[in-house]
Amino acid sequence: MRALLILASTSVYRQELLRRLQMPFDVVAPDVDESPQWTEPPESLAARLALAKARSVAARHPWAVVIGSDQVAELDGEAVSKPGHHDAAVQQLRAMRGRRVVFHTAVAVVCASSGFESSALARVSVTFRHLSDTEIEHYLRIDRPYDCAGSAKVETLGIALLDAVESDDPTALIGLPLIRTCALLRQAGIDPLGHTAS
Repeated sequence: MRALLILASTSVYRQELLRRLQMPFDVVAPDVDESPQWTEPPESLAARLALAKARSVAARHPWAVVIGSDQVAELDGEAVSKPGHHDAAVQQLRAMRGRRVVFHTAVAVVCASSGFESSALARVSVTFRHLSDTEIEHYLRIDRPYDCAGSAKVETLGIALLDAVESDDPTALIGLPLIRTCALLRQAGIDPLGHTAS
């Protein structure tokens, strides 16, 4: 019998990524306070929130295998949040132009009934081009990436903002590191190639 798989996220980006594995899954919104803790490093924040999201949904669906994920961008040791609106996105992109930004994307897999719980972190190093104010305004008018950490939708026109991307788990930049997700699912007893693991 195939285990029920749940994505603890309402993010359309994560849903689109998980669909690549061609496994049926449900989507359940986690109930988690995403506020950072005092002096919490960006990578620790991403890891904590990914696990908290998975645990939140697993507590309500104990027989399911639940995937939680979170992403935090980092510039000069500080977290870069989702801009939320145009002016904040302009300021973010101005601050990041010509700079290296690290995106920390964490994924956690939890099954309350079996007691399984594991997580992993993927880091993506991104170098932004030396963008002009005109390019920034043009990009934001088209992509409107106000719900994306770092104000860039790299799966669309945002890729034109970049000089380089370095990662060993390329989908991590979009919001869900699928290589690490597959490894965690295998550990939890689900084979991403379509068979229940023994």
